[in-house]
Amino acid sequence: MDTVERERLAERLLRGHRRGLGGLPAKPAAAALADCALRLLFPEAAGHDARADDAATEIERLHGGLLELLEPLRGLRPPMPLSPEETASRVLDALPRIQAALQRDADAICEGDPAAESVEEVILAYPGFLAILHYRLAHELRALGVPLLPRLITECAHDRTGIDIHPGATIGNPLVIDHGTGIVIGETTTIGDNVKLYQGVTLGALSVDKSLASQKRHPTIEDDVVIYANATILGGQTVVGRGSVIGGNVWLTQSVPPDSVVYHRSEVHVRSGPVEPQPIDFTI
Repeated sequence: MDTVERERLAERLLRGHRRGLGGLPAKPAAAALADCALRLLFPEAAGHDARADDAATEIERLHGGLLELLEPLRGLRPPMPLSPEETASRVLDALPRIQAALQRDADAICEGDPAAESVEEVILAYPGFLAILHYRLAHELRALGVPLLPRLITECAHDRTGIDIHPGATIGNPLVIDHGTGIVIGETTTIGDNVKLYQGVTLGALSVDKSLASQKRHPTIEDDVVIYANATILGGQTVVGRGSVIGGNVWLTQSVPPDSVVYHRSEVHVRSGPVEPQPIDFTI
């Protein structure tokens, strides 16, 4: 492709560019904001000294980053109910509460995982904790009516960890995510306190029809529930009662009462010694 052809292609692409997206926040900036929050809330685990002057610097950096990301969102619809300055101030005011919730998350992860040698290890190295941190920051912004940015923040965690938590979900405290890869938590999911999720769990909707956008489409998980790997729980009317255990590979679309044990039974056959060859009888 020569220079003229490249210029013509560039013009065509520019004509096809959707107007109005210029200047909006991008994922790298959202990721930097979350990293700044981690350094501020857990400085020692992030490799920094817990000193007041360092914390003040991080607060200033976080405040400036918030303003920089919030300002371009003024033109989106629906509009933010608060100004960028007021929104940023509300987020800063919420930091002690977010920090306390995240500390409980980290403590619970450490207490429940024999492989965890310290809470610092959980905070610094565990993908489940990283995803929860992104979610709690994003959820606070969404509760303040901020568009777009909360989703960018949780999608940064999705990119980094393989854990997809929508910022609109309502999640209690503590939440324990063990391993975590492949977890999906939908927008209208409600999760109680002291819930533990293993990798591959999906808390999803029975239908993705756009007309259902304003309805509760995702399940409710009450307190003290454990959901094992690759379980799928679907539907806005589906409630998993308090204290229940959902086994691995379960497909659940109806409510279960408190203290239920739901499991999927499969059979594994092991043959030893010489055997006659058997025809392959399956389809993909």
